[in-house]
Amino acid sequence: MSARPTGVDHVIVGVRDLADATERWRRLGFTPTPRGRHVGWGTANVCIMLERDYIELLGIVDPARFTADLDRFLAERQGLMGVALGTADAAATAAAWQAAGLGDLAPRELGRVLETPAGEVALRFANVIPERAALDGLRLFACQHLTPERLRRPQWLVHPNGAIGLAACTIVARNPALLAERLGRVFGSGALTATDRVTAVHTGSAVLLLAGPDDAQHLHPGFAIDRPGDVPLLQVLAVRVRDPDATADLLHRHEVPYRRDAAGAVLVAPEHATGVALELVAA
Repeated sequence: MSARPTGVDHVIVGVRDLADATERWRRLGFTPTPRGRHVGWGTANVCIMLERDYIELLGIVDPARFTADLDRFLAERQGLMGVALGTADAAATAAAWQAAGLGDLAPRELGRVLETPAGEVALRFANVIPERAALDGLRLFACQHLTPERLRRPQWLVHPNGAIGLAACTIVARNPALLAERLGRVFGSGALTATDRVTAVHTGSAVLLLAGPDDAQHLHPGFAIDRPGDVPLLQVLAVRVRDPDATADLLHRHEVPYRRDAAGAVLVAPEHATGVALELVAA
């Protein structure tokens, strides 16, 4: 099997109140899965399953247990906090990334128990997590699904807002050129395209856009872009929808404030999407 990532598998949204976040994303027109508890950890999640990828809403349910630094993240903000890439072979990816200087790596297995109406469903994963310093502080890892047949159900893929997949994620960094060089080790330099001072990382699915704060503001004039500190900020998430007009109509009916940009995309401000600057764009 190939060691190269298969694209963006999912993005992680850290939230302070998982139940409230679930209802907020339901109002945005998404269909959340049942809650899943991470085995042995103090965290749980609810996912927005799309055709090839998904959005993970991650919260703390037992602060006395291990939270993988989610508590520190939430002490400062909630919103986009990490990107998980797909891999078909976690061991091969770990070996390739270690050879590329991303740390002393080995796959780490993790379990999650879905609390479905029909009973609990066990899911298993193998993650490869580079040293954060090797990626200039960016939270990024690879995930191999060991029980992929249990991950999606047809009813979880039907979203009233017409969502079908992730389109892009904009990452704002103080030194985007350095971050681009580090991500070249993850994907290979051929996956990077630089235009002016913005770099597009072609993952095989959703695109990662790397920019400084001023350039990110030009890319997304409909949002107020935060200036990053010592680590990059995942700022804007673009999700593909079948019909932005229908999506806007649904948000209007659900009394969720939104704006439209010049290209017709539907923009939802972070305060209405658990800290995520959300673009709903035409598929």
